[in-house]
Formats: sequence, structure tokens, C-alpha cells
Amino acid sequence: MNSVIEYQWQLFIFLESLSWVMLLVFGVVRYWFQKRRLSGIFLGLFVFLLIMEGILALVVYNETGEISQFHIVIIIFLLYACTFGIVDFLKLDRWMRLKIGGWRKIDMLSEKDKRIIVKQENPKQIAKKYRTSSLVHTIIFLIVQAVFWLQGTGSVQAMMPYLTDWSWAGTEDIGRTPYKNEGLYHASMIWSIVFAIDFIWSWSYTFFPAKPKK
Repeated sequence: MNSVIEYQWQLFIFLESLSWVMLLVFGVVRYWFQKRRLSGIFLGLFVFLLIMEGILALVVYNETGEISQFHIVIIIFLLYACTFGIVDFLKLDRWMRLKIGGWRKIDMLSEKDKRIIVKQENPKQIAKKYRTSSLVHTIIFLIVQAVFWLQGTGSVQAMMPYLTDWSWAGTEDIGRTPYKNEGLYHASMIWSIVFAIDFIWSWSYTFFPAKPKK
């Protein structure tokens, strides 16, 4: 078990890299060789490796007793895979069939697929998609931050002063922050920057929509 704790990052990188290999093999087998049943095995292995990442995070937490940057990274990867990752995967599926079908001079898209592609290129639909993703990201961000603050402060009442006085943000003194340890604090600061950029970028499609494609 000590080896798992010592090499936790290496194990995670190995599992994540292997999962992407399974996804790549899935694409080649499914779209190029047209072996749908065989490709399902590699897709199943991809899902299995994601589950193994979750188990790894639980094992490390069980041994250390605290949430660290390692857990945050895995949580983000798993949340993406279970939410936006599914949508992106379906979009990639249609894109692969479109491109490979073009190379092989065959039509691999159904009429439903073609309608979805046209719909996804509509500026209003794009703006709606980004508003939805922004809302989901906001909810996840607030919930996770609330959990982190509760861990560091112990109660909702103790959290209140940090909401009214943000002078602690950016400090290097972990004792002045509502976080339990430096790992959570620094990871949260980075996430806050990413969240702000993502929020502005997502809503830009609503306020500055692209021109419809002819």
C-alpha cells in the first residue's frame, strides 16, 4: 500500500494514458475496420480504466485521510468524463464517421446525424450549449468549494467572515484562508482562474454570437 501512495501520480498517468490508447484503438476498429462489436470491448476497457482511477483516489484517501491536489485532479477528470465528455464523445463519433466516410467515399452518417450536425452549427444552439456548460461548471465549482471550506473551517458560521472579507485571496499564509491545507488552497486558486476564463468565454457566444454559416 505504501507503494501506491508513493507512486500515486505515476499510476494515475499510466491509467489515463492507457485509457486514451483504448479510446484510440476503439476509433480505429470501429470506424476504419467497421468492427462494431469488437470496438465495444475497447470502449468497455476505457470505462473500466476510468473506474480504476476512481478506486485509486479512494485508496489514497483511505490511507492519507485528506483530500489533496491528486484527488482534485482525478475528480475533475471523472466529472468531465461523466458530463461534458459524453457529449464530446458523441460529437467526435459523428465527426469521425464524416471524415472517414469522406476518405472511403461512403456515407457513414444517418439522416439524424446530419440534422444534428446542422443544428450544432447554428449560432443560437452554440450559445445555448455554452450557457448550459457554464451553469453546470458553476454549480460544480460552488459545491466543491463549499465542501473544501467546510473541511477547513468546520462550520457554515465560521465560513461567513471569509465571504465578507476576501483579503485572504492570494496570500501565501494558509492559516488566513478557509482551506485545510496548501494543496487544496493552491488547486482552488488555479481552478478559480480557469472558472473565470471559462465563464467569460462561454457567455461571449451569447453576447457576441457568430454569423450563421451559409
